[in-house]
Amino acid sequence: METLLKKHLGEAARAARLHKGLTQAAVAKAARLAPAVYARIERAQMLPSVPTLKRLCHVLGVDANTLLGLSSPTPPAWFAAPAAKARPAVERLLRTARRLPKRQLTALKTMARAMSTVDAGSLLDVADLELGQ
Repeated sequence: METLLKKHLGEAARAARLHKGLTQAAVAKAARLAPAVYARIERAQMLPSVPTLKRLCHVLGVDANTLLGLSSPTPPAWFAAPAAKARPAVERLLRTARRLPKRQLTALKTMARAMSTVDAGSLLDVADLELGQ
């Protein structure tokens, strides 16, 4: 979610800056930012703080809803309902599994398939996604 928000905000800031005919350096100076910091915001490498967002809105002549993508009648792409929280034991298991070397992770998956009484294939496919496999 945060990556999509950074991307949207950066693109909206760039569009507003170009619409006003300003350079990144001019926006950064007027918003009391280092030029490199403003450039990172436009490149979706960071999110501004709330006070910085307010200054950027003033300099760019747009409201925060525009930069955040909230002015559209449909929810922005970065907005998603929060994912269901896994039980603490499952979270601990996933944290541990993420640190395992590939060989040990393969052994863990084999053991889980052998012990499972439910559809292990679908459960382990979800685990693969969460572990980045």
